[in-house]
Amino acid sequence: MKALRNLLDKLAPNFEHGGKWEKLYPLYEAGDTFLFTPGEVAKTNSHVRDAIDLKRMMSMVIVALLPCIYMALYNTGYQTNLHIDEVPDTWRGTVLNMLGCGVDAGNWFDCMVHGALYFLPVYIVTMAVGGAWEGLFAMVRGHEINEGFLVTGMLFPLTLPPTIPWWQVALGISFGVVIGKEIFGGTGRNFLNPALTARAFLYFAYPAQISGEKVWTAPVDGFSGATPLGAGASGGMDAIYESGITFGDAFLGTIQGSMGETSTLACLIGAIILILTGIGSWRIMLSVVLGALALSSALFLIGSESNRMFDMNPIWHLAVGGFAFGTVFMATDPVSASMTERGKWFYGFLIGAMTILIRVINPAFPEGIMLAILFGNVFAPLIDYFVIQANIKRRLARNAA
Repeated sequence: MKALRNLLDKLAPNFEHGGKWEKLYPLYEAGDTFLFTPGEVAKTNSHVRDAIDLKRMMSMVIVALLPCIYMALYNTGYQTNLHIDEVPDTWRGTVLNMLGCGVDAGNWFDCMVHGALYFLPVYIVTMAVGGAWEGLFAMVRGHEINEGFLVTGMLFPLTLPPTIPWWQVALGISFGVVIGKEIFGGTGRNFLNPALTARAFLYFAYPAQISGEKVWTAPVDGFSGATPLGAGASGGMDAIYESGITFGDAFLGTIQGSMGETSTLACLIGAIILILTGIGSWRIMLSVVLGALALSSALFLIGSESNRMFDMNPIWHLAVGGFAFGTVFMATDPVSASMTERGKWFYGFLIGAMTILIRVINPAFPEGIMLAILFGNVFAPLIDYFVIQANIKRRLARNAA
């Protein structure tokens, strides 16, 4: 490691201001800080020192995502192996045969490897294309490559179905990075969550490939199975029970769905990590849950003869779809979420209520959490404005008295 450190120090003048590779400094800096702690330190008392910086914060989010990544690998392979009789004649089948793996749904290793053959290509395309855009904008602007994309690049694949075409992955992350973040100035200046922006673009641009019963299934030709939300939209709780899905299955995540969003348990583990490290706001998470429970309970009590989604048990709303994943990892985005402590309660409650409103009132959009969070992102600055103005008025009244 010392030899590598000396080599990087020797190359540094070529990338710094006035060097022959000055334009490529963001790439050098990204590699240097990825391998080693930055050498610049504060030397006076005028600086605020903290144990956590942006790099450590983003790294901790990745750690919190590990349970969801595990489920993305295991459950995708499990669902595939569960409904397949033999290794298909595809490149994935060839790789499985080379590794000596089967398609036994009861074999943990078989499920992990088979799931990885769906998840890893999507992740690699996301990081390659999105990273290229990040590097390009960094070189044009002459600033460092921000670590924020490490999280965006992991969140986006977890929200996608296993059968998503790779070219759509590239197009979606390009839209999310360029339109959702970079045109506003990059990390810290985007008012929309980049990963959700990319997901929303694909949702509306290519609905046949990103939504509906056909793609939210195990990636097996000839097999079609509905998610709990899809079943609920068509026949209420009766249809969910008839599909054989139990609440335990939904909570653990061994059901049909996007690769990394199915497990509420995995998301809860991630939530604990984010809350204990002070990175994720428990106020936002709790208020999202309260907003969802409040509106879903009201609609459940009202009932409807024509819309069976009214019959869905409020607790089920918390365990199906991407609700838990969105609540823990998307709604709490420190850049696009509400900044004020009181505003976080309103912001989260709005997202939770909007999720149920979209799911129940308009069954054509059975998920809801994605659009609700983007809606909350748009209103977050307005919420903070009114909270701050209310604080100012209270202080003025107190001082006047």
